[in-house]
Amino acid sequence: MSSFKVIFIADVVGKPGRYVLSQMTRRLQFKYNADFTIANIENAAGGFGITPEMAKRVFAYGVDCQTSGNHIWDRGGIGEYMDREPRMIRPANYPLGAPGNGHYVAQCGEIKVAVINLMGRTFMYHIDCPFRTADEILESFTTCPEIIIVDIHAEATSEKEALAYYLDGRVSAVVGTHTHVQTADECISSRGLAYITDVGMTGSHDSILGMRKGPALDRFLTGMPKRLSVAEDDVRISGVVMDFDPQNRGRAMAIERFCMSLDLSMPLKNPYQEIEDAGEAD
Repeated sequence: MSSFKVIFIADVVGKPGRYVLSQMTRRLQFKYNADFTIANIENAAGGFGITPEMAKRVFAYGVDCQTSGNHIWDRGGIGEYMDREPRMIRPANYPLGAPGNGHYVAQCGEIKVAVINLMGRTFMYHIDCPFRTADEILESFTTCPEIIIVDIHAEATSEKEALAYYLDGRVSAVVGTHTHVQTADECISSRGLAYITDVGMTGSHDSILGMRKGPALDRFLTGMPKRLSVAEDDVRISGVVMDFDPQNRGRAMAIERFCMSLDLSMPLKNPYQEIEDAGEAD
């Protein structure tokens, strides 16, 4: 195999994000002839966390690995589910004793694909160092996977860029999540690392980071706490598709952004595989 394509779907927010994910994942896989699909799902349940039932549906939509971030613990029962489901991962640099795992290795035919989830510390929780944690995970591989994808869930662009430089030549891609605004800085380093500061958001784009504008604006204008609710208009799916050479240390050959509205005209490889996300709570 001279080419291995990975789709990384940006932060899924609430029911609108889950719905467009259910309708578009397999269409994107068919469009790009993808071999592996990753989605960040930490905001899938009403904008905060995810439930085990929702996580099972996300896998059924065609996602191979789910990454997360600082909101992963916001819904009950998810820790126990993560202990049983290795394909759902949380930031690896949470301290010892946190449920679940921080990385996952998938066997795709003859190719091993590793997904590592890390979280930044600048303007976020003071947890373990993501740089040193990445070192520990890479050193733990007895046989190095052909392709290694890192999701860095962080606020600061400087921290994301620094991690990319730190891991350049050792991993295939560093993909930024968390800020929900897609950046236009996708690139491939001279050593073959694919990078983007933030892949964006899957959910309502007529919103403030996926949430209704009124309550979010009131927070800024009054400084008072307001309950946020998921917005529903201008729903899009965002992310990147990346192409790697598994025969050459997993070097990236291409990275392409996408941000598209629900498009039911895009074909499915098998239309009976489509699963609608109906009847779930926000």
